[in-house]
Amino acid sequence: MNEQEMVSSPSRHSPAAATDANHFILTFENNRFASELFGQFDQNLKLLEERLHIDARARGNSVAISGDVQATNQARRALDFLYARLQSGGSVESSDVEGAIRMAVATDDQLTLPTLERKAKLTMSQIATRKKTIAARTPTQDAYMRALERSELVFGVGPAGTGKTYLAVAHAAQLLERGLVDRIILSRPAVEAGERLGFLPGDMKEKVDPYLRPLYDALYDMIPGDKVERAITAGVIEIAPLAFMRGRTLSNAAVILDEAQNTTSMQMKMFLTRLGENARMIVTGDPSQVDLPRGVKSGLVEALQILRSVEGISIIRFKDVDVVRHPLVGRIVQAYDAQYAVQDESEQTDR
Repeated sequence: MNEQEMVSSPSRHSPAAATDANHFILTFENNRFASELFGQFDQNLKLLEERLHIDARARGNSVAISGDVQATNQARRALDFLYARLQSGGSVESSDVEGAIRMAVATDDQLTLPTLERKAKLTMSQIATRKKTIAARTPTQDAYMRALERSELVFGVGPAGTGKTYLAVAHAAQLLERGLVDRIILSRPAVEAGERLGFLPGDMKEKVDPYLRPLYDALYDMIPGDKVERAITAGVIEIAPLAFMRGRTLSNAAVILDEAQNTTSMQMKMFLTRLGENARMIVTGDPSQVDLPRGVKSGLVEALQILRSVEGISIIRFKDVDVVRHPLVGRIVQAYDAQYAVQDESEQTDR
């Protein structure tokens, strides 16, 4: 390490930095981690350049960054966080880089979030399970993950691709692994209306499996496959169709209701009142994608109105900017929202 790096390096585990107004060099001690951080053919650095409009040039285990002062500092925070992730045994994919950039920008744009500090080290809420550790990729995800930790009933609502269901399942798996709950219960409206499961072939599990596939996919991401199968067989992970939840008291369990926008008012009230001792309940859905028959009010939409001021309940609202799938998904959501806004305005004018 040269004299310039020694002066700026806070510890031998942190990237060293030499700065001026809008240009600095970050040097990372571990060559292998630096290579993973920069990405194959420096693709992660190119993503930083594209999103933050900076210049990032790798030289061995160092990267020279130049551009707008605010943007270069955001790049520094993102790289610092991702390098620490590699040091702790994690990996860095392009989606992780996208998330780090969003959170780094949020340190300047949304200072009210308690996990973020201006011009300082970037920190994000995390969920750790046996197979992987998941870090928040947007400020809203960060708020959602903190709400899951502190509240017994959490509503996560917003467009597809924002991680509502995935993070809910991850949190439930974490609670189960820690021994804080005895079981996980997954529920979802099985069909558009009425849940006429009797007309579907197979036993109960076979009937509802196609509708619960997204929940299963998330579970297999968090828990080894053989353990998931054994847990289902033992009833530790339970498939509970919404139509068959009536009369139960769900205690010592992490309970997830997905696609809740397709519940009726009566179904939603029935489900929410199943909450028992030492239970956590998570309700996810997208109020803009209600598939109920015309004239039937969504139980999710009604619950959000009725329960918005109830103590102990957290409501986290995701927006199109929180979409963490392919960037095109976010733009698709924006386009649809804009069209719906025009239609609503037109209808009000006609009246």
